[in-house]
Amino acid sequence: MAGWRLRAVLPPWAAIAGPLAPRCGAPSLRLVEQSGAAGLTGLPLTELASPHRQASLWPARPASPTSRPGGPCPLRIMALVISVGLTWLVASILLGGPGGGFPRIQQLFASPENSVTAEPRARKYKCGLPQPCPEEHLAFRVVSGAANVIGPKICLEDRMLMSSVKDNVGRGLNIALVNGVSGELIEARAFDMWAGDVNDLLKFIRPLHEGTLVFVASYDDPATKMNEETRKLFSDLGSKNVKDLAFRDSWVFVGAKGVQNKSPFEQHVKNSKHSNKYEGWPEALEMEGCIPRRTTAS
Repeated sequence: MAGWRLRAVLPPWAAIAGPLAPRCGAPSLRLVEQSGAAGLTGLPLTELASPHRQASLWPARPASPTSRPGGPCPLRIMALVISVGLTWLVASILLGGPGGGFPRIQQLFASPENSVTAEPRARKYKCGLPQPCPEEHLAFRVVSGAANVIGPKICLEDRMLMSSVKDNVGRGLNIALVNGVSGELIEARAFDMWAGDVNDLLKFIRPLHEGTLVFVASYDDPATKMNEETRKLFSDLGSKNVKDLAFRDSWVFVGAKGVQNKSPFEQHVKNSKHSNKYEGWPEALEMEGCIPRRTTAS
């Protein structure tokens, strides 16, 4: 009886893969005829029916349905890792990064005329004006009080002269005196026109020098204590509405000592129960603009 020997038969790609080949699959085992060798014992005769038949030993140990003999190929693992990495990179770029939504995909498919772009925020200039003032002009903003809750504000050249934050405003008339040449603040005071003394106001505005700018913002009640002399003094400063100013009216005004005509910077809203924005008070007024500096001081 011819003898048999076991010989490992490697797959054809083993010569190319080199040392990695054993990990990509197990070699086939064949029984080959060997003259003069001892016969195999313990094998069924059906397995040795023909001396030329290749006998596989794998059926003797069933393979797991979820695994392959010899384990996965490292080259395949490397290819899988590279594929996953490239997929993640492309997805991150298209999706705009973590938390970025889908803006970049939309940019790829959106036409230029349909693309949505954020409108640039409007630039603000001194005191929040939408446009800069010409040279030799002073930028200002005057806001009256709202009812008896929100205090007035007077801003000049981006400096807040009077406000609730500065704690220098109060019920009545809030007045800031400014040098018309330099734009520097001379003095700022609040005068209670409901329970205060009107003489304090008269002493404040009677001795004004020519060229002094006068900024006025009402708060709550600007007129109960106002008398004829007070109204005439404000009229001489350029006011045309002071003669009609009454209880709880809203009033903002910018005038100057020595003006020839009425000031263009004045707003007035009457207190009326039919048109008041607040219960018992009209709406707050807001006025802004540019005042030319006085070239010489008297």
